[in-house]
Amino acid sequence: MWLPILGLLVGVALGLLVSIQVPLSYVKYSAIAILASVDTILGGVRAQCEGRFDLWVFLSGFVVNTLFAAGLTALGDLLGLDIYLGAVVAFSIRIFNNVGFIRRDLLGLAWRSRATETGKT
Repeated sequence: MWLPILGLLVGVALGLLVSIQVPLSYVKYSAIAILASVDTILGGVRAQCEGRFDLWVFLSGFVVNTLFAAGLTALGDLLGLDIYLGAVVAFSIRIFNNVGFIRRDLLGLAWRSRATETGKT
C-alpha cells in the first residue's frame, strides 16, 4: 500500500531537484501525463484500501488513460481546440473522488481501531 505513495514522493522530490525545461508545445501533454499518473496512483491506493487491488488493472488503466488523454490532446491540437480540458476535468474529478474515498477509508480504520481499543464495537 505504501509503495505507490513512496513512488509519488520520490517522483516529486526528483522533480523539485532536477531542472528540466519542457518545450511549450509539450506542456499540455505533460500536464495530461501528470494527471493520469496521479489518478492511477490514487486509484491504486484506493483499491488497496478496499482490498481489491489488481496489478494488471492498475497498469492497463495507466496506459489506456494516458494514451486516450494524449489522443484527445493531439486531436484538439489538430483541430485548434482545447479538447484536452475535458481530460483535465475528468482526471481532476477522479483524483478528488479517490482522495475522498481514501480519507474515509483511513478514518474508518482509525475509528474501528480506537473502538476496539476502548472495548466498544
